[in-house]
Amino acid sequence: MATAAPPDVLADLADRIEAAAARLDAQPRGRTYEGFAEPANAGDVHGFFEFSPLSGMANPLAPPITMEVVDDTVVGRAVFDTVYEGPPGHVHGGYVAAAFDEVLGLVQSLSGAPGMTATLTVRYRRPTPLYQQLVFVGRLARVEGRKVFTTATLHAGETLCAESEGLFISIDPARFQQMAAERDASAT
Repeated sequence: MATAAPPDVLADLADRIEAAAARLDAQPRGRTYEGFAEPANAGDVHGFFEFSPLSGMANPLAPPITMEVVDDTVVGRAVFDTVYEGPPGHVHGGYVAAAFDEVLGLVQSLSGAPGMTATLTVRYRRPTPLYQQLVFVGRLARVEGRKVFTTATLHAGETLCAESEGLFISIDPARFQQMAAERDASAT
């Protein structure tokens, strides 16, 4: 949010925020969540992933993207505001790519063999506008052994803003569990 507050007000607020941060810093640290931040790793496409960097409702950095599985398609919706701006009035391409990775991550989970992103290709067709409902539509293209191929589009209304293809490599669910255990051990 932009403000025209005078410098003395901003300085006072900054001091208060720093004092609050110092109080929190003195407290014992803990884990903010258990399990996984995104469905691609959890093996449960219908779970609640509140800390996802792009779709987590409890993550202050997330746009957030809401996603639903409709038959064999993932439909994601988001409205990006000024904090995601790249070109004036438009979403930074890096956030568009990250949003595709989030959507296609859920898509690849529909294969029943969740994995991790190996490649992500984004073709930008038109600048993606801020403050408009954006719709991502992702589909499973095919599976070849451990390779899971996905595709998606991004529209603002009738305008095709970008297209994406992702290749994911299936990983044994036990490996995801091991990665989570290692993360938890390093956080203490």
